[in-house]
Amino acid sequence: MSAARTRCDRTAAWGQLQERFRTAGSSFDLRDAFAQDPDRFTRFSLQAPHVFADLSKNLVDAGTEQLLLALGRDSGLEAHRAAMFAGERINNTENRAVKHWLLRAPRDAQAPDSVAVHETLEAMLAYAEHVRADADITDVVNIGIGGSDLGPQMAVAALDAFRIRGKRFHFVSNIDAHELDAVLQPLRPERTLFLIASKTFTTLETMTNARSARVWFQQQGGSDVARHFAALTTNVEAARQFGIATTFGFWDWVGGRYSLWSAIGLPLAIAIGAGRFQAFLAGAHAMDQHFRTEPLERNLPARLGLLDVWYRDFHRFGSRSIAPYHSALRRFPAYLQQLEMESNGKGVDAQGQPLPFDTSPVLWGEAGTNGQHAYFQMLHQGTERVPVEFFAVREPAHRIPGHHELLLANALAQAQALMQGRVDPGGHRNFTGNRPSTFFVLDALTPESLGALIALYEHRVFTSGSVWGIDSFDQWGVELGKVLATDLAGRLQAGATEGLDASTAGLLRRLRP
Repeated sequence: MSAARTRCDRTAAWGQLQERFRTAGSSFDLRDAFAQDPDRFTRFSLQAPHVFADLSKNLVDAGTEQLLLALGRDSGLEAHRAAMFAGERINNTENRAVKHWLLRAPRDAQAPDSVAVHETLEAMLAYAEHVRADADITDVVNIGIGGSDLGPQMAVAALDAFRIRGKRFHFVSNIDAHELDAVLQPLRPERTLFLIASKTFTTLETMTNARSARVWFQQQGGSDVARHFAALTTNVEAARQFGIATTFGFWDWVGGRYSLWSAIGLPLAIAIGAGRFQAFLAGAHAMDQHFRTEPLERNLPARLGLLDVWYRDFHRFGSRSIAPYHSALRRFPAYLQQLEMESNGKGVDAQGQPLPFDTSPVLWGEAGTNGQHAYFQMLHQGTERVPVEFFAVREPAHRIPGHHELLLANALAQAQALMQGRVDPGGHRNFTGNRPSTFFVLDALTPESLGALIALYEHRVFTSGSVWGIDSFDQWGVELGKVLATDLAGRLQAGATEGLDASTAGLLRRLRP
């Protein structure tokens, strides 16, 4: 039985935070805070495994921080965290445990799930090494969607410096066949390996693309589906009927957006090799241990999750911008969108009761310095304040002189400008400043540090969802559209509009060939 939680708005700390915001929080000025406390950077910085975070440019002081920590304790965050790591069924709407953390933990002979996890991991890594050694395979095409696409695609790009040369990696997710067609056009079937990533082997987009890829393979002269297709699925029989002999499964306690650590990570394992994939898991495990054991005051995921509650429900910030100043992290904002918005974009609590407060913000962003020439105008001078999260890597993976210093200088300058602002009596060059940001630093972008960074965000999302009293591990919001799409696909073929609302009927007639 999962530990009892108290929804945040029913705690004493919630009311105290409301008063704190009314009397001090709403008028808090970062410039005054730094002027009054020369040690603010030190007080509001935190080192976690492989990740350093400067929280000093956020709209909090010591008093607010203490109330946020009390909110976490009063809401039952620590007991909820313990319940997750104990394997309790904290995903209450689906009656499932939440054990993605087990996928990166060392083998425990006393735990049957751990033994099964490592047996699957070893088989997957052995297959990855086999593919890496096969010079005839030059292209690997991952076909999935959601967590079966965003995670491996992001990670393969992020760790490109460690990627095996001589093999290209492609990702197809959209049911729009323009994407699949563009990937397939330059490929040769005898040189291509397709990875079909679907837990049930029934996902509409994935299986539509998989069948079309098989048709292309056979029409181009491919004759050995079993050699050129592998499946990341639990539905071994369906994969066999498709013609696939090589399958790697995972468990119902692994949600899609938390599945990168499982067989879904096979593209990454092929790209960086078994040893580095193990290092990737080790970095995440180190962050798991940090989140699991550190007190809330020194717990980086918990501190960030509580800050998210402060910003969303007291400052009423509706979005957060993700600004990675490293081109290899260009897919990180998209990955975080699913992780946070699918997890915490909920309007009811874990008991199904409507919430009287807001939950997940909108996440969005772009790699720096490109974002500076796109949307930073709004961040600096727009009518809404948007918290920004900067990511900088101290050591570059390239050897081209002069660039990295300029990149880091731009990241530092943007965070500085958001906070300090500039006064211009004429108005057009006036920067109001006092705009919050968090600055993350990695010594280098490695398998270990990337694993730790992703796990940090997983636990951050857990923290805010726990305090809000919601189930962060279901995703019922994606179901209705899927059901309606199945009906409308048949209607598009037949031209049947009876029973539809006027708008849908009119659009169907307009779109039908």
